[in-house]
Parts: sequence; C-alpha cells; structure tokens
Amino acid sequence: MKILLPVDGSEAALDAVRYVVRLSREGLPLQCVLANVQEPATLYEMVVAHDADVLQRVARDAGAHALKPAEALLREAGVAFESEVAVGDPGHSLVDMAESDGCEMIVMSARGLGAIRLALLGSVSQAVVHASPVPVLIVKPAPEPEAEPDELAESAEPAPPA
Repeated sequence: MKILLPVDGSEAALDAVRYVVRLSREGLPLQCVLANVQEPATLYEMVVAHDADVLQRVARDAGAHALKPAEALLREAGVAFESEVAVGDPGHSLVDMAESDGCEMIVMSARGLGAIRLALLGSVSQAVVHASPVPVLIVKPAPEPEAEPDELAESAEPAPPA
C-alpha cells in the first residue's frame, strides 16, 4: 500500500509517522511518500527578494528541513519512502500529490503548526478529508504522559514553615 504522509515539522506530524511505522511493524506492506507543503511567498517576500529562484530554493530547503525527523524515523524502521516538497495551498497540494503519486491512503495528524491558519481558514486535515479521492486516516496527538502516583504525592506535600 502506498501512503501519503504529510509532515510539517510538528510533533503531531511525527505521531502520524510513528503510527505508520507501527502499521508496518504489524505486517502491513507499505511504502510512503513523505510530503511537505510550503506556503507561497508573500508579496513582501517577492518584492524584497527580487529573485523567484531564491524564494523557491528557500521554500524547498525549509521543506527538506521539516522532513528530516520523519525521514529518520522511517529509515530507522526500514520503511521504504520518498520525499516530496511542494509550494502552494497545503490542502489542495496534498490531494494533488496523493493523486499524482498513486497513493491509496493519506495518513496525517489532526493538528500541526498552522494554529493561526486553522483559526482563519480551517485546518489542512479538514480540507484534505473533504477533497481527497482516497481514504484519509487522521492520527490524533499522543496523550500527555500522566504523573506517577509518587510524583503526585510529593507535589501535594505542604512546604515546611519558614
């Protein structure tokens, strides 16, 4: 099975990568397309840079940097993958990547780095779910580790009088 695995550099995105690694370890034969989508340059960036090639190179480098931790996890687990960086609207770009790469599923995190974008335009995961022609699996963030009972007891003890 070929899976598109969007990664934005967040810990939540790495939770999705870990989930795919677990699927692989449980016997699902798969290969991944790690994907990162960079937002297009702003008008200000275009005016200041004066060179579209520089902006493209910066976007590609930023995308490659965001993919590094996910690539390391997949490499360590022995999961076959290829990496791809695009520039554009994340939701539409991811759906286009899934179609052009022949992916049979998209596995992504519920939330990543786009908190402001989420508030203004809706989440990338929501856009992908609505536009994708293939199934989309949303991986929720890992729960916060609970404190051990001993740690709770220590923190509840009153401080000695001064």
